[in-house]
Amino acid sequence: MTRRSAIAALSATVKQGFAKQDRVLIVGAGIIGASIAYHLAKRGANVTVLEKQRPGAGATEKSFAWINAFSKLPRSYYDLNVYGIAGWRRLSLEIADLQVQWGGSVQWAAAEEADQMRKNIARLEQWGYAAHRVDESEIARLLPGCIPGPTAAACFAEQEGTVDPMQALGTLLKSAQKLGATVEYPCEVTGISVAGGRVQGVETTRGRMETDFLVLAAGVDTPRLAATLQVDVPLKESPGLLAHTAPAPRMLERLAFAPGANIKQNPDGRIVTGSDFGSASTLDTSKEFGETLLEKARRFLPRIKEAKLETVTLGHRVLPKDDHPIVGFVKSYPNLYIAAMHSGITLSPLIGQVAAAEILDGASVDLLKDYRPSRFA
Repeated sequence: MTRRSAIAALSATVKQGFAKQDRVLIVGAGIIGASIAYHLAKRGANVTVLEKQRPGAGATEKSFAWINAFSKLPRSYYDLNVYGIAGWRRLSLEIADLQVQWGGSVQWAAAEEADQMRKNIARLEQWGYAAHRVDESEIARLLPGCIPGPTAAACFAEQEGTVDPMQALGTLLKSAQKLGATVEYPCEVTGISVAGGRVQGVETTRGRMETDFLVLAAGVDTPRLAATLQVDVPLKESPGLLAHTAPAPRMLERLAFAPGANIKQNPDGRIVTGSDFGSASTLDTSKEFGETLLEKARRFLPRIKEAKLETVTLGHRVLPKDDHPIVGFVKSYPNLYIAAMHSGITLSPLIGQVAAAEILDGASVDLLKDYRPSRFA
């Protein structure tokens, strides 16, 4: 072979490699599925997203959507979330229509929780997080009109932010579609076919679809789908309630975390508030309970007294059994990728980026080594 023919053959191989489009089916059009779809489509994959109801109908639209790494442990999980925050910064530069509200969060605690807050702040400062203690006068400056009440400890975490989860989701899906991705809904997956130790395709309410890779990012429905292949994705029940107001005049530029009330305002003016981030003690979505949540917020921010309750949402967090993400390929099916996690909003830009690298390049991203599905095998 001459040097010229060798170069021509090599060039042909490279062109064929770039021309190849891996077919990827993503089950679930929540924030994780949308981010994976966007990052794969940006890399040139042939992406189809399947959603059994409508985009965001699960955990995404009921999320408070706090972008943070504030109380994330152990260190490897904290690191994931810090990369997630950076990922939102990157996405806001890539996608002009994405509305990320930066400005940080202000938290304060009564006496019984003050020691834990001080310990968290000390750890975060040691790890290089942009968080520091503040006093009551600083709370008033950061949150105009706020009446914090008795404050034993307070913190300003300036690198944090938030999104309206449905605005962010819609923007990611539209961006993925502009890059060639397809979003099918309502389209329920009713079966997964395998041959030779690999997933071959799925049966859906819109017919059979073949694939080179299958991504399960279906939120709380992921365990059921994975179980059809004898793959364990253990989640635990973690409901959360939020009250949402009708659009109100602009009054809150930062997230506010008071004792018993988490409060933010979306770009469209809607106030969103809940009592905590643990499992809700009630599943009450009545107007009366929504007013109770709003009244707790009004104690600290009287300016929202005119805001009118619009809806109360009950969401079910995608919370793995050990509280940490389940993400990566499954050993029994090397083309089956799982993505199930709490902190889905914070982590979504990072998970989309690294999932694309693992699926398309065969990379094994070290950041995810503690969070593989194999730990539950």
